Amino acid sequence: MDVNPAATPPARGGRHPGIPAAAGRETAADDTVVNAAPTARPPAGEQADIDAERLGRLLGDPGLAWLVGRARQRMVRGRPLTGSVTLSDPDASQRRAAESLLGRAPRTGGSLSIRLDTVDAVLRRSGVSPDGLAAAVVALTGPVTLRAETRDREERAWEEAYAPLGTLDAELAPWAERMRGDGLVRRLARTPEAAGPLVEAAVRALRALPVSPPTSRATFAARNLSGAHALDEGTPLATLVLSGLRSLTGFPDGAGAQWRREAWASAGLLMDDLSSTVLTLNLRGTPSLDWMADAGEPAVLTLRSLSRHTPVAPAATTETIHVCENPAVLSAAADAFGPACPPMVCLQGQPSAAALTLLRGLFAQGAGLLYHGDFDWGGVRIAVALGRSVPWQPWRYTAAHYRAAAARATEAPDLTGPPAATPWDPALAVALAECGVRVEEEAVLDDLLADLGPRAR
Repeated sequence: MDVNPAATPPARGGRHPGIPAAAGRETAADDTVVNAAPTARPPAGEQADIDAERLGRLLGDPGLAWLVGRARQRMVRGRPLTGSVTLSDPDASQRRAAESLLGRAPRTGGSLSIRLDTVDAVLRRSGVSPDGLAAAVVALTGPVTLRAETRDREERAWEEAYAPLGTLDAELAPWAERMRGDGLVRRLARTPEAAGPLVEAAVRALRALPVSPPTSRATFAARNLSGAHALDEGTPLATLVLSGLRSLTGFPDGAGAQWRREAWASAGLLMDDLSSTVLTLNLRGTPSLDWMADAGEPAVLTLRSLSRHTPVAPAATTETIHVCENPAVLSAAADAFGPACPPMVCLQGQPSAAALTLLRGLFAQGAGLLYHGDFDWGGVRIAVALGRSVPWQPWRYTAAHYRAAAARATEAPDLTGPPAATPWDPALAVALAECGVRVEEEAVLDDLLADLGPRAR
């Protein structure tokens, strides 16, 4: 152990400079190393009675630094200064210091053991430290704070840092509770002092989401946070807000730059306004859309175009819009009915910012939305995510329709992934769990087209 010996004895009642405040790293059978920053003096008696000069000579010897360190470790843990402490492979100076302290040669052997009770008695009897070893350790190394007190103080600081989470709406309450327990905030912030501003900024951002109409992430950050770069990729705040908004929108797990782009877009925060698109059939409102509708051909709309022009259904505002999950359904409808097909929108998986912007606009005009998706847990989650942003009614997407389709399916694959609730028809989740098979939209394509036929103009 490296020890810097004192050049001069300490002043009466002061900490001896020859003993470090930290404990040291010798191996002991009944103790381990503690690195504690002392901040308060324990009740160890009146240290004015300590003979600092004699204490420096008796217990302040560098050869006893390991002994003082072990005693301090026990005090930090609130353990009594009794029993033995052992030093493996002591050198000659450490053996001489122990002999001087005890007034006799310690026991021979490869290690060096000293009973703390004996040291306490020596200090009291000699008058060097009338209050014993604990007071002597404080005089030599400084005030001691119990580890339990330090831990409690730190936990209180973390609770204060988490306090803004309690102001979130009920739909984010499960996420807030998870943030208190899963360690993400602690990993990102490291200390409660850093966590407080981080959590407060994340809560401020989440309370402003989702954004409609969508806007750039930088613009949102400039308006609601510390600046345009507050949500840049890789920052702790971006990581925390992305976790919260996924809970808000129901966006599924994933990885990679494209996944993050789409996750941000699910709450209306965009990297750009061209990469987010939606597939449509027979919507009107611009010359290009009118031309495609006259031809009965599907059209791809970008978020940029939707930000400038909201398409409309070709009939009255009470027109029903059929929404599907997979492009094969929309393509088959275009083949079957062409320009006469009722207007349709295809999500192509999780609803993009473009899809949400379009459907919100159509709903605001008075259009009703009918939705169908794959009968599996992933399809259910897509439906739930859509429902968080815009109201819809099921289009052959209930428990009865699923059971009928599952009964006809001869080689349907098994369901995979964790179950999910189906709030529009709770019986559907039960049926999925009972039947345990996946029925894709393509398997019920004839049924969907049969619904569209009577409504074709």
